[in-house]
Amino acid sequence: MLSIMASGFALGFSLILAIGAQNAFVLRAGVMRRHVLPLVLVCAISDAVLIAAGVAGFGVLVQSYPAIVDYLRYFGAAFLVVYGIRAFLSAMRGGSAMERGAEENDLWKSVVICLMLTWLNPHVYLDTVVLVGSLAAQSADPWVFGAGAISASFVFFFSLGYGARFLSPVFQNPRAWQILDVVIALVMWSIAYGLLFRM
Repeated sequence: MLSIMASGFALGFSLILAIGAQNAFVLRAGVMRRHVLPLVLVCAISDAVLIAAGVAGFGVLVQSYPAIVDYLRYFGAAFLVVYGIRAFLSAMRGGSAMERGAEENDLWKSVVICLMLTWLNPHVYLDTVVLVGSLAAQSADPWVFGAGAISASFVFFFSLGYGARFLSPVFQNPRAWQILDVVIALVMWSIAYGLLFRM
């Protein structure tokens, strides 16, 4: 059971590690020390809801159509390859994600922006509902796998929000973002390899 949860945690953490608009928003809020707790809760709880929906939905589908797992495995691998390519190209272009968007000082405006960055991003559905849900369906205990992915979201967002103040000097250098994007690309490609060639 612990190994299943650890697998879910590793996948969830690897997927959520990719720096996007949502993560950059939380990171900037952490650096500025503004509304950190509400924002990390919005992100983590949103992920929990989406992951639970994915696990529940794919559990029913797999019971009715077991062959769907193979199709989802190939789709997941292809998506991760593309995800890795995007991260790698982002590293080649350079630039700092912290420079995008404007920080809101008002709590409720910040929460609304965070909700929009989370729920209006089509990739969040591919990551949490489709990919995590499909891989959870292949595990011996889908809900334990999902719990691992959910715990990864809470660990990541709380670490990002409250740890950002210590990272601010590092991420003022665009080179740090490039290095992080290269690492993300390698992680995505290694997961895709595991999906295609496991066993």
